[in-house]
Amino acid sequence: MFTGIVEEQGEIAYINIRGESGSLEVKAKKVLEGTKIGDSIAVNGVCLTVTSLFPDGFKADVMAETVRRSSFKNCKRGSKVNLERAMAANGRFGGHIVSGHIDGIGVISSMIREENAVWVSIETSHEILHLIVEKGSVCIDGISLTVAKVGETGFKVSVIPHTGEETTLLSKHPGDIVNLENDVIGKYVERLLGNKKEKKESEITMEFLEKFGF
Repeated sequence: MFTGIVEEQGEIAYINIRGESGSLEVKAKKVLEGTKIGDSIAVNGVCLTVTSLFPDGFKADVMAETVRRSSFKNCKRGSKVNLERAMAANGRFGGHIVSGHIDGIGVISSMIREENAVWVSIETSHEILHLIVEKGSVCIDGISLTVAKVGETGFKVSVIPHTGEETTLLSKHPGDIVNLENDVIGKYVERLLGNKKEKKESEITMEFLEKFGF
């Protein structure tokens, strides 16, 4: 589990995506502290398992499902990425519950400065957008952010200077792709409500009504 509070910006030293899977190596420093092989590190919001450790970085495998749902297929050597180690049990919960399991991608449509902050607008699919609510939380490239506005085809966040300095978000441009993870609580609520609806519809059949004289 992660919090969406980015610890450092790393750099992709090597990436090899063959077909729909592959591996990558990331240059890093802070997230290596206390990390062991088998530990989890979120790379642009994607939970990856460390398979090798180096003095200046780590290696991880990327499976096909991750490539399909994330922006890794667009990454290249030298790309900057946001990094966060899994939350320690004695740590502060500064962001929101982030699983590191990406729901899909979005495309930055505009970036507009307003005094000390920057409005970032992101277009995304209906499947992701319908779980995004105003003043709720969303994870963008591993960054926990508050949704400021929601529209028919996308949403907006306002990025403060500290977040801009500590993450890669404001170095991007309109047209760039970002990884998105919906609030996990919203996904569970939708699933539970969907199950109840399906159960209700499946029980009230014509046979059921005839059996009880209707």
